[in-house]
Amino acid sequence: MLALLLAGCAPSVDPIERLGRKAAQRVRPRSPATEQPYLRWGLTAPLPAPPHPPARPAHPAARTSGLPPVLDHVDTPDRVVFLTYDDGAERDPGFVDMVRELRLPVTLFLTDSVAGPGYGHFAHLLAVGADLQNHTLDHPSLRGLPYAGQRAEICGQRDKLHARFGVRPRLFRPPYGLYDTTTLRAAAHCDVSAVVLWRAALTDTDLRFTHGPHALRPGDVLLVTSDDDDLAGPTLRERTTRLLRGIQGEGLTVGRLQDYL
Repeated sequence: MLALLLAGCAPSVDPIERLGRKAAQRVRPRSPATEQPYLRWGLTAPLPAPPHPPARPAHPAARTSGLPPVLDHVDTPDRVVFLTYDDGAERDPGFVDMVRELRLPVTLFLTDSVAGPGYGHFAHLLAVGADLQNHTLDHPSLRGLPYAGQRAEICGQRDKLHARFGVRPRLFRPPYGLYDTTTLRAAAHCDVSAVVLWRAALTDTDLRFTHGPHALRPGDVLLVTSDDDDLAGPTLRERTTRLLRGIQGEGLTVGRLQDYL
């Protein structure tokens, strides 16, 4: 079982402003140029490069039903897991440096109403290798909503990401992980090839598994949650470092989700 412990609250301050303050207060000092990148980011060894994945498979569920598959785990013999981040509220400037220097393949599922005020930050992440995917326009709970409303949320964010970044997202994560058959129909209409949930989430105290063995296994999709209220708590890059240490301890590395779906 993998347990990853994480470490104020200003309720009158906007959550996005709180996150900006938190990042500014915890800027990591630059280390000498001769120091290895993995040491700068608190790792004891470099991350192994992920193996070259096979050709992206066609999912049987998509072929038989016409609907995108829903998954939180990728069937693969490769010893990789996948790092994902939601919403776009936490904009830690040091995280851009971390992704670039470690060549860390991360997937960000963005919500326009949350990420929109700071899309420049995500342009920097895209430039250093991050993947940007769809998490709706306004982050509603989709389950039970009419088809037209669900389609507007999913297609609308697809179009926003294409207009802002030139990317065409084909992966989708429903807010709160909640969906119904109408969601899958709307997602298919919006060119979604897979609906991506998570098998484990890194919270403020540990790595919590949604089902199955309470230990990392190859192919797991992991969610790194945001902590927008705790200015004194660990930053996004600090939480990511702790998760990376756990991944390394299990003899795993980080793969690029889009290469496997």
